[in-house]
Amino acid sequence: MFLDIAPSEFLLTAVVAVVVIGPKDMPRAMRGVGRWIAKVRRVSGHFRSGIETMIREAEMEDMEKKWREQNEAIMKTHPPAATLAEPAALPAGDAAVAQAMAADPGYAPMPQPEHMAADHVVADAVPAEIAAHAPTAPLAEGEAKPATASPIPGAGPA
Repeated sequence: MFLDIAPSEFLLTAVVAVVVIGPKDMPRAMRGVGRWIAKVRRVSGHFRSGIETMIREAEMEDMEKKWREQNEAIMKTHPPAATLAEPAALPAGDAAVAQAMAADPGYAPMPQPEHMAADHVVADAVPAEIAAHAPTAPLAEGEAKPATASPIPGAGPA
């Protein structure tokens, strides 16, 4: 039951308390016991949270150490590229960034995997069939919208 006290033991303790303390002072004594129990619970809760915090910090340190070791192993097997792209080959904003990164001795760009090189092709021009559907300048007040062909074959003008 309560701290492994049998009901008969608990009843005997209550009767002795009433006889020794008296029924008049029993409420005050019970309040004192309640305050003492609350204080013990607060201290034990604070202690428990401190221990849990220390355990979490130790686990985080272990994880950070593991991640650092894995990062070092990855960097050893895949060393960073030695040079940057020529800044002149990049757009104006990217060229300034590339020059700033080149000035930083600690910066080394990650090499681009070969399977991604074909995915990042820049188109030179927009095909005519796409350009025909591009948004146009807003119409002036009272101006009629020009008739265009429907994107659905055989449907007629839109």
